[in-house]
Amino acid sequence: MNPSRLLIAFACLAFLASCAPLQPGPAPVLACPKQSPAELSAYQNALGPLSDSDTLLCALAVLRQAQDSPLNRTALGSRLYLHLAERETDPRQREHYAAAGVKSAEAAFALGAKNDGAVHYYLAANLGLLVREQVTLAVQNLGRLAQEMRLAVALSPGLDEGGPLRLLGALYLKAPAWPDGMGDLDQALALLERAANEYPRHPINHLFYAQALWSEGDETHQAQARTAFSLGQKLLAEGDWGYSNAAWAKEFAVFAEEMGMEEAQSHLEPRSRANSRRFVSCAYCG
Repeated sequence: MNPSRLLIAFACLAFLASCAPLQPGPAPVLACPKQSPAELSAYQNALGPLSDSDTLLCALAVLRQAQDSPLNRTALGSRLYLHLAERETDPRQREHYAAAGVKSAEAAFALGAKNDGAVHYYLAANLGLLVREQVTLAVQNLGRLAQEMRLAVALSPGLDEGGPLRLLGALYLKAPAWPDGMGDLDQALALLERAANEYPRHPINHLFYAQALWSEGDETHQAQARTAFSLGQKLLAEGDWGYSNAAWAKEFAVFAEEMGMEEAQSHLEPRSRANSRRFVSCAYCG
């Protein structure tokens, strides 16, 4: 198996998880508000890319202190660790968060969550981050990663606006092709087209569909790729995606250059930079 191609695939998974860098600094001493698991449950859907890191860490503290909470049988802990990992610049700390996210998902499975597609989805996303820079671990975990993605697609394809579809589709697109790996352009096109058509509000669905179309190489598919790209770019510019804005804008710019559309990003960057600084600071208010 080609190591460089495999690491590209896992780097792609990291991007799928909305990886966006923050400036490193000392770990803060948290003054978390007193919250019960029931209160956390009421706010859990608001915790995401717009939440600051202290808010996520405080939510995890509530989960750790209430081991018998029904929330520990869900994907919440794994999802919160993923959001922390994807914005972390220190590789060791990022791996720590991602490993904790995998363990949190495994703990949820042990408590009876094996049919919960969200747990499979966030386990796969954390696992992709954990092994993305280590070829041996990537090779060893590729089968498990693909299995978790397929289960997420089967159980909860609409989670995170088609997240399982784009996660699995991107792996088929970026991984080495048979016999060296599981790469399959036809599978990638089918999954990413479905993500773009069924969940059209998410800009990355259109970006990855554009990349799959572009890989076909003919003029018709390349024209379709530009259309999909432009739609995704518009959605990114018009939305507020929190910590994800900076990373996504960079990926759009890279692919625009590949397509010879460097000028397409000129209007996007100021809004993306502004949005990337708009975070929620109040605990659990999303």
